[in-house]
Amino acid sequence: MTSIPRDQWYVAAYSTEITRELFSRTICGEPVLFWRTRAGAVTAMPDRCVHRRFPLSQAPSRLVDDQVVCGYHGFTYGADGKCVSVPGQHRVPRTARLRTYPVAEQDSLIWIFIGDPVKADTARIPRAPYLDSPDYTTVRGMEPLKARYSLLVDNLLDLSHETYLHGGYIGTPEVAATPITTEVDEEAGIVYVSRHMDDAECPPFYAKSTGLDGRIARWQDIEYTPPCLYKLHSRIAPAGSVPRPDGSDPDAFHVEVVYAITPETEHSTHDFWAVARDFALGDEEVSAFLAENNRTVVLQDVEALDVLEQVIATEPAGYQELSINIDTGGLAARRMLQRLAAPA
Repeated sequence: MTSIPRDQWYVAAYSTEITRELFSRTICGEPVLFWRTRAGAVTAMPDRCVHRRFPLSQAPSRLVDDQVVCGYHGFTYGADGKCVSVPGQHRVPRTARLRTYPVAEQDSLIWIFIGDPVKADTARIPRAPYLDSPDYTTVRGMEPLKARYSLLVDNLLDLSHETYLHGGYIGTPEVAATPITTEVDEEAGIVYVSRHMDDAECPPFYAKSTGLDGRIARWQDIEYTPPCLYKLHSRIAPAGSVPRPDGSDPDAFHVEVVYAITPETEHSTHDFWAVARDFALGDEEVSAFLAENNRTVVLQDVEALDVLEQVIATEPAGYQELSINIDTGGLAARRMLQRLAAPA
C-alpha cells in the first residue's frame, strides 16, 4: 500500500523548528514553505513562486517583515499567500497568489492539513499533552526514512521486533514471548494494542535511566490514531508492583513515546520521535542518555525499513506475505489507512 490519505492532519515540524527563518519541508509530496509572522503565528504555503517556480526557501529569497521576497525575480508575498508586488509594473496579476495551508500548533508540534481546507477541523487533531507538560521532560528528534509510511506503522504496532532488532537497548525475550491484546475503536478511529509483562528482564534503556535493578513489570499500551500519531504508554515498575485502586502509581516510572508518521512522498517518510518521562525531570544526564539511545533504536528501525522498501520494490507481482497473531493491530491499522486513502 503506497497511497497517501488526503484531507488529513499531519505533523510538519516541531514548534522549535519554525522561526523567522524560511523553512521548507515536503509533506505528502507537496513542498511547503513555513515561517512565523512577527506576531508568532505559523504560515504555510507552497514553496514555489507562481512566476517561474523558484523555491521561496532558496537563497537569495528572504523574509522582509511579514512578506516573502522571491530571490529569482522579486515577486513578493504576504502571509495570506497573496502577491503584493511584482517587478517592472504597478498592477499585480489577479492570479498571482499562493494557496495557504491550514496549520495548528499544539503540544509542541506544528500540524498541517493536506487536502481540502474546508475539511480542516482542528478538533480532529489527536493530543499528546505530555510533550510540553511541566510534569514531564521530553527529548525528541526526527529521522528521514527512505520507505513508505505504512512500513513504519507496521513496525510500531508490532513491538515483538524489539527482541530481535533492538537487543541490548529496549529488547528482551519477554517482549516477543508475551501475547498481545488488540482493540479497534472504529467510531473514534483508534487502534489499541497492549502487551503487559508482569515479570520481565529490565532492558538497559530503562535500567540506566530509572535505576531499577532486577526483574520488572513492563507494560506497553499503544494508541494509534491514523494516519499520523502513534503513542506508546510505557509503565516500568518493580515486578509485582501494581497501580493503587485510586489510580496512583508511586512505584512506577512512566514513559510516553510518541511517533508522528508523516509521509514525505509515497516512498519516503518523516519519522518524528519523542520520549517524555515523569521521573528525573531535571537530570541532564538521563535526558542525554535517553536521547542518544532512542535515536539509536530509531536508526535501527530506519535501516531495516529502508532495506524492506527496496525488497518490496523488486519483489514479483502477486507476492503474498504471511501474517500471524502479533500482526492483528497492524492489519487493523492497514484497513483504516486504506479507508482514509480511498476516493471520497
